[in-house]
Amino acid sequence: MAMKNYSAISEFILLGLSTDPKIQDILFMLFLLIYLFTLMGNFLMLLVIKADSHLHMPMYFFLRQLSFLDLCHSSVTVPKMLENLLSESKTIFVESCLAQAFFVFATGGTEACLLAVMAYDRYVAITSPLLYGQVMSNQLCVGMVWGSWGLAFADALINILLAVNLDYCEDQTIPHFSCELSSLFPLSCSDTSINFTLLLCSSVLHFFGTFIMIFSSYVRIVSTILSISSTSGRGKAFSTCSSHLTTVTLFYSSGFLSYLLPTSGSPLEMIFSLQYSVVTPMLNPLIYSLQNKEVKTALGRMFRKYFHSLM
Repeated sequence: MAMKNYSAISEFILLGLSTDPKIQDILFMLFLLIYLFTLMGNFLMLLVIKADSHLHMPMYFFLRQLSFLDLCHSSVTVPKMLENLLSESKTIFVESCLAQAFFVFATGGTEACLLAVMAYDRYVAITSPLLYGQVMSNQLCVGMVWGSWGLAFADALINILLAVNLDYCEDQTIPHFSCELSSLFPLSCSDTSINFTLLLCSSVLHFFGTFIMIFSSYVRIVSTILSISSTSGRGKAFSTCSSHLTTVTLFYSSGFLSYLLPTSGSPLEMIFSLQYSVVTPMLNPLIYSLQNKEVKTALGRMFRKYFHSLM
């Protein structure tokens, strides 16, 4: 009996969010608006932090990196999802699927590391305010950002190199709107036990490792804040962390679960994935612009200067 050449399969089919054409049209308009708001919000955040000298501090340096990362993360998945909502074939080349899975993993891992770095920044600012500028030097900030990108990309590369060698069966259907490593394993005819174990270990270590760092930073932050005698002082200290805490909650409540849940196409899984890859990158600029007084003030200065130049 002749052996089947499984590696000849060149395309996968992304089922997406719905097969109803009318619902697909509505979803296209909805997610197109969300993506445009994501682009505008994060580009505006990049612009205001670069333009306003009052925001040239470590905290806003990291916020600028987060905005750039949100642009990258949403752009990995949303354009293809929008394309498939208007397409009948809904296909994606195997190579493109693997590339998308790589960048989803890499940008998600980078964000986990960056949120841990931002938690450390808040820890230093609140527990050692007089040494903040000395401890959070420009060299250290740049090094931690590069370290976040490097660690996440190395982790993603190790996982994707193993996935590249897999053979795929006749079932080419992915019950999802994007390619993730966990969604590719059920389609393979090869033994994926090593791949799954590596993915599980790297995901748990990466996400839980950064979560533990964030948690330990905030334990010390809360301890320091509670030792402040004045109510106004405690409120001011807490307010500097509220935006970051909101972002951390959104990220870990959806991203971790969406990546570790088995890919089944269930509504719950879709909701977690959409919040993680589509909604959260749009919300982060809103969170930091609405909850952070310095950013709101800087935006006001920038818009006043812009409108004054038009008059």
